[in-house]
Amino acid sequence: MDAQQQGSAPRAANRNTGRAVARTPGFALVFGIALALLSGLPFLVAVHPQLTDYASHLARYHVMLDGGHSPYLARYYDFEWRWNGNLGADLLMWPLGRLLGVETAGWLMGFVLPPLTGFGLLTVEWVLRRRIGIGSLLAFALIWSPAMGMGFYNFCLALALALFAFAAWVRLETWRWRWLVFLPAGAIVWLCHVAGWGVLGVLVFGYEWQRRKSASAFLAPWPLALPILPLLLAGGAKGGLSYGRDVVFYKIGIWLKAMREQSMQLDLASLAILAGVLLVALLARRIDGRLGWAALIFAVLTIVMPRHLGGGDYADWRLIAVALMIGCLAIDWPAPRWVLLAASALFLVRLGVTSVSWHEQSRELEVALEALDQVPRGARVAGAVVVEASHWGINPFEHAPSYATVRRDALVNSHFAVPGIHMLRLKEGGKGFVDPSQRIYRLPGEPIDLAAFVPAHHADYLWYFGKEKPARMPKGAQVLFRTPNSFLARLANPHAPR
Repeated sequence: MDAQQQGSAPRAANRNTGRAVARTPGFALVFGIALALLSGLPFLVAVHPQLTDYASHLARYHVMLDGGHSPYLARYYDFEWRWNGNLGADLLMWPLGRLLGVETAGWLMGFVLPPLTGFGLLTVEWVLRRRIGIGSLLAFALIWSPAMGMGFYNFCLALALALFAFAAWVRLETWRWRWLVFLPAGAIVWLCHVAGWGVLGVLVFGYEWQRRKSASAFLAPWPLALPILPLLLAGGAKGGLSYGRDVVFYKIGIWLKAMREQSMQLDLASLAILAGVLLVALLARRIDGRLGWAALIFAVLTIVMPRHLGGGDYADWRLIAVALMIGCLAIDWPAPRWVLLAASALFLVRLGVTSVSWHEQSRELEVALEALDQVPRGARVAGAVVVEASHWGINPFEHAPSYATVRRDALVNSHFAVPGIHMLRLKEGGKGFVDPSQRIYRLPGEPIDLAAFVPAHHADYLWYFGKEKPARMPKGAQVLFRTPNSFLARLANPHAPR
């Protein structure tokens, strides 16, 4: 990394460019703030956030807030608070859900997360360079990462807070009591999500390594170490670790899907553009080492980290967007106003595509949710969601059956409820009546056979989501409600518990 990038902007190539740069600080800051506010647009055009895991998180919040008052929820579910590094949205939902209702609170938290991340990026660049440049504006394209698209609220909240905390670390560099502030700050980020805490630690280390280039940089993040105590007391993270099968192909795949959203062509082109810009910046020695080392470490971690860690999924994939985001933020290259506008184009195009998709998918889900008018309160519902192997985009309906819990206190098979890992636990439904039992993975041309769909053996209703009609249905199933891409059927199932 270029030691020239210690804080002062490199000299402009010519006088005209220098004058353009001099005129842009105020404009760039206002423009960046406007982009950050705009980043929540998909939530404004959709009644229901189109995040893959969203409905199951809503259902968990619903059970948590109910506290056993509903006889149906008390019969079907247990909820046990567990002190761990994955509680950010859950803790916020406790007051917000009671005040606004679980669905409104869930929407509001999601709406705030993209702008919060955007403001975090702007804050980091401003503290380091006292201006907003192409680095943070390019990094905006990573705000809507796969982690956000899948609904990882806790991680996204922790990432945003980690950016603000890192900016504070830099800003308070000369204050002798900085360590006292970061004892609780690190614990708060950890409480939101342990991976966000790790991101903060790497950012701090990378910054200190660029400054010191000595072993003392390894000890510099020590004020962030407070959360190690509850980890040790709890006996470490639950759930173990796993790399899964075909590790090499999987790692290549997640890098290709680093910016996966709706369009394969746009997502791959976006990745190529950012990779090209980063390469040019590196060759031109325009990478600020105070962030560049952290970006490099994140990139390495995506390779060496397992997929499953501590009960969480995609521990490695979610860090790819972080590596790219911090890599872009590390670009220290003064530019005229038109370049700043061009740097934001990638973010704006991707945001527009996401917003249009969300609007259409939300309308589709709104119609599908009318099926719940046919479901009595406390019913047992087997969700069946087709996941097309050939489909690139994020599928927002993979946990849609969980809305039956949110609105009908139903027992559903699409929840995150693995004993010993998740705070939600099912009392009924049989073994395996949890995520991912609702998913039906389908190869192109493969018929969909629901006659032997195991979760249906423990349910009164079957709620199906998929563009292809099933070739076979459970015996005696009667369709009560149908949309072009979903249906609800009553099951003639004498073996389901009553």
